[in-house]
Amino acid sequence: MENKSKDFLRRVVEKDLKSNKYNKIVTRFPPEPNGFPHIGHAKSISINFGIAKDYQGHCNLRMDDTNPTTEDTQYVEALKDAVEWLGFDWEGNVRYTSDYFDEIYNYAIRLIKMGKAYVDSLGEEEIREYRGTVKSVGKRSKYAERSITENLELFEKMKNGEFSEGKHILRAKIDMSSPNMKMRDPLLYRIRHAHHFRAGDKWAIYPMYDFAHCLSDYMEGVTHSICTLEFENNRDIYNWVLDTLSLNPPRPYQHEFARLGINYTMMSKRKLLELVENDAVNGWDDPRLPTIAGYKRRGYTPQSILNFCEGIGIAKANSMVDVAQLEFSIRDDLNTKVPRVLCVMNPLKVTITNYQGSEEIEASYYPHDVPKEGSRKLPFSKEIYIDRSDFKQNPDKGYFRLTPNQAVRLKYAYIISCQEIIKDENGEIIEIKAEYYPNSKSGEDKSGIKVKSAIQWVEKNAAKEIEVRVYDRLFKNEAPQGIEDLNPNSLQIIKNALIEPAVITDKPDERFQFEREGYFYADPIDYSSEFPVFNKIVGLKESSAKKKKAPQVVEKIKKIQIDGEVVAMSEDQEALFEKYTKEDKLNSEVANTLARDKKLSAFYQEALNELKSPINLANIISNEVARELKSKEINELKFSPKQIAELIKMIDDELISTKIAKVVYEEMAKSGKNPKQIVESKGLIQISDPKILLPIIEEIIDKNPDNVEKFRGGNTKLLGFFVGQVLKATKGKGNPKVVNLLVGERLKD
Repeated sequence: MENKSKDFLRRVVEKDLKSNKYNKIVTRFPPEPNGFPHIGHAKSISINFGIAKDYQGHCNLRMDDTNPTTEDTQYVEALKDAVEWLGFDWEGNVRYTSDYFDEIYNYAIRLIKMGKAYVDSLGEEEIREYRGTVKSVGKRSKYAERSITENLELFEKMKNGEFSEGKHILRAKIDMSSPNMKMRDPLLYRIRHAHHFRAGDKWAIYPMYDFAHCLSDYMEGVTHSICTLEFENNRDIYNWVLDTLSLNPPRPYQHEFARLGINYTMMSKRKLLELVENDAVNGWDDPRLPTIAGYKRRGYTPQSILNFCEGIGIAKANSMVDVAQLEFSIRDDLNTKVPRVLCVMNPLKVTITNYQGSEEIEASYYPHDVPKEGSRKLPFSKEIYIDRSDFKQNPDKGYFRLTPNQAVRLKYAYIISCQEIIKDENGEIIEIKAEYYPNSKSGEDKSGIKVKSAIQWVEKNAAKEIEVRVYDRLFKNEAPQGIEDLNPNSLQIIKNALIEPAVITDKPDERFQFEREGYFYADPIDYSSEFPVFNKIVGLKESSAKKKKAPQVVEKIKKIQIDGEVVAMSEDQEALFEKYTKEDKLNSEVANTLARDKKLSAFYQEALNELKSPINLANIISNEVARELKSKEINELKFSPKQIAELIKMIDDELISTKIAKVVYEEMAKSGKNPKQIVESKGLIQISDPKILLPIIEEIIDKNPDNVEKFRGGNTKLLGFFVGQVLKATKGKGNPKVVNLLVGERLKD
């Protein structure tokens, strides 16, 4: 591969190859088959399979099937389908952790014989109590003194199903005083009297993730075990198991990356299962869900998902991605690929009184991409339908479509003007009598009449009736917690929409741009040529309501849109866009913003000359700096590109958080002070030291005993409340990653 702005995981891989640590790269995608995969899994798939492909290695698909109470073959098939749909192939057959149950059991026997594992008989509450806290060491169970012989006998009986669930567990004997709570004699096996969908009833004990995962990786020859940040503390167990068993090298090592978070989206499989089981959605492939099956049915393309994953990059710190970036990815992918057709969502009849006979009008499927071939014939007669929104009897200022005093063009056809309005007994408009201008045909217009808009239409007799399903975001809140946050208007079904006849075929796997409406996909389940059903994939641009909720998106997406069409870039802009996406690895949305704005691109290049951190620099420049440059020149700014680079470097070095960075930036914009000077004078350096954070955490926990009880009773979403209180108490200076870890451990004590 070319050495251009690689992410930290690829840098690790290259270092390992260069040092001859490994001869061949082997990765794995190891999901638990207890739900359908979602967009977060797509990121993991693209990373694991992508790295293997980039370095001529291979990636295994392995089902982590160690919990027989939640797993099912339908989830296995959904996971396989997701990987294949995204365009990847796994090495050999699908693997299962259950394939290795015998070997994993034998490794547990080895640990017992080494005196490194024991059967514990403490209850769940006692185990939690004995574990200690982040401030106090743990206490080892008295059952750790059992002899090797007794441990072997008990473990054998556990395997044979002679004990009830919870009666005994197998634990590693490590260090009850370890600062990493995960290392305080972690669980290796628990009793489960449940039928396993592959292993049947052979086993009454099942290995824990931390024990089975590292051994499965080792047995498969995995080199880089890539997982998300919540498993960072588990890495010590991963290494302990492999090192203690003295397994022959080469052995795998674990590396963590930030998991994907998207606003207005919920990606907990447990909560998604809740939605499915409570019929809040129509199954795992409901087009409103963030599951791969849902995106697939809605009409997203594999390439759009992969482009999105590549665009957001691979980070070491968790952050929230705007869902508008995902929506931009599918628009960007479909814009030049799909045919454009005419559809009328809310039909209003128009009778052209001075037109006689009928004709067929030649119309390109790709009117703004001349080299691309493809056209159809549109039937035309005196009776047509237009969309009800394209006529107003009493128009507002700036309304450019059909009115009693304003003509309009029928797309690809003629200019018409309103002559008479027909209403029913309730005063509702049911028909427009119009006249057309015979010499105004599109492409041959000699009428001299000027119109400001072209509208879609369909011929009355040839048009086909379709059902259109218009999807909005499933949740009304940016950070949804569950069913209570559902958007009641997330699905609108339009029964009487009309579409031009050429669209309806027996092949449902097609996407279209319904001109001026958005991108649509023939539903792969419910579509038939007799009863066509189309799903709205995404609109042509953000609705005004969504822009108000996410104002940063308005300024980031600077494509000029006219009736849904995108103004093409100049050659120089295209060259910049190519550089930004290919070399700097910026996502398409940010690259588009920078490439189209000379002031922004110049500012970005100067900052990049100071600091090679393209993604973080581009994000702040395309958002915050862009606001300043809308009304100013670069030399009028109070800060320089060099100062912005210094600010980003402090984020990269984890001296300040992104939240604090915003405070610093605002001060820079007002005063022009150096960012380091602002941070030092205001004491804004990020607090990561547990010795400073723990007393604050203890105080907040002591002040909220009711919430502590609710959390321990199962309301885990209260973790966010406690973390928020700590960050508030530290005035935003607490390191969110460290605070999350410490609060989580303290609440479980």
